[in-house]
Amino acid sequence: MSEHPFDAPRVAIHRVYTRRGDRGETSLAGGQPVPKDHARIEAYGSVDELNCFLGAARASLAEMMERQPPIAPLAPILLRVQHELFNLGSILATLPEDVRPKQARITDAEVARLEKEIDAMNEGLLPLRSFALPGGSRLNAELHVCRAVCRRAERACVALARAESVPPEAVRYLNRLSDAFFVWSRWASHAARAPETLWEPNQSASGLADG
Repeated sequence: MSEHPFDAPRVAIHRVYTRRGDRGETSLAGGQPVPKDHARIEAYGSVDELNCFLGAARASLAEMMERQPPIAPLAPILLRVQHELFNLGSILATLPEDVRPKQARITDAEVARLEKEIDAMNEGLLPLRSFALPGGSRLNAELHVCRAVCRRAERACVALARAESVPPEAVRYLNRLSDAFFVWSRWASHAARAPETLWEPNQSASGLADG
């Protein structure tokens, strides 16, 4: 029995373009042609977009680690999540009847790991008395972007699940991951001693207006 739960990638990329998408169609992992605006494409496309933004956040983290070593524990977590997002994309790009026994996917283990990390990193943070605004550092803002894109990916998966079969772990994972990005954004600011800006309704133009 193999020690690894998932098969290695079955990918061979020789040509980047195929011209098959020029008519607005693409293919799922099982070879089925679908329109590029199909709900399944929207779901795993949003996951792919999230992975790209997460890569940008990892790059910012790597730069900050030279000046702020305390934020280093976040680096392996973000890298692991990038691999998990590709696993998620794999299962979303595959119709249920085409899923292989050891195909990469999201399981309850990934959800449980996120919950453990959320609890551990949230423990040392001050309770919030208002909503936190993105900013204070580039990394904080980029993790908030990841949070928002993650919510969109979650919505896309929920929409897909209304019409087709979607593993319930996929939606649970994205739901928990968005919460994790929020906590990670706060933790990163705390570890780097960067300021945290809270929402103040009266800092709007209406609230600051004279008289």
